[in-house]
Amino acid sequence: MEEKEVIETQDAVEEAVVVNENPSEIDSLNAKIAELNDKYLRMAAELENTRRRAALDAESTTRNRVMSIAQNFLPLMDAISAALSHEPNDEGIVSIAKTLESTLAKIGIIKIETICQPLNPQFHNALQVVDVPPEDCPCGAKTFPNMIVGELQSGYMFGDMVLRPAMVVVSK
Repeated sequence: MEEKEVIETQDAVEEAVVVNENPSEIDSLNAKIAELNDKYLRMAAELENTRRRAALDAESTTRNRVMSIAQNFLPLMDAISAALSHEPNDEGIVSIAKTLESTLAKIGIIKIETICQPLNPQFHNALQVVDVPPEDCPCGAKTFPNMIVGELQSGYMFGDMVLRPAMVVVSK
C-alpha cells in the first residue's frame, strides 16, 4: 500500500472519530490504522532490501566480468615476463612490462609476492622442493623449510580473490 493511501485512510479515520465517538468503533479504527502502518513499514523495508540486493548483484556481476577479462590478460603477462627473463636489459620489454603491471594494478589486479616468502597454499602452489645451499639462496644465508626460493609462474590477485596461484619452488 502506498504512503498516499495510508494518509488518506488515516484522514478518513480521523473524520469518523470526530463524527462518531463510539469507543468500540474508535478502537476498531485505531487497530486499522496500526495495521495499515505496519503494512506500510514492512513494504518500505522490503523495498529497501530489494534495492540493496540489486546493488550487490550488480557489484558481483561487475566483479566477475573484470575477473574473467583479467584472466585473459594473464597469458600476455606471462609472455612478457618470459621475454624479460631472456632479455632483461631490453628497455622496450621492460617498459611494456611496467606499463601492463601498472595498468592491471589500477583495476585492482596485483602480482602475488613469492620469493623469500613462506609457502601459503592459499596463494602458492609448490611444484618443486629443493635443497638450497645458503650461499645460493636468493634470500640470503638464512633459509627455513617451505620458504619460496623460486617462481615458475607468477600468481595474481583481484582484490582479495586469487585469480591464479603462483607456481613456486620451495626449500626443504
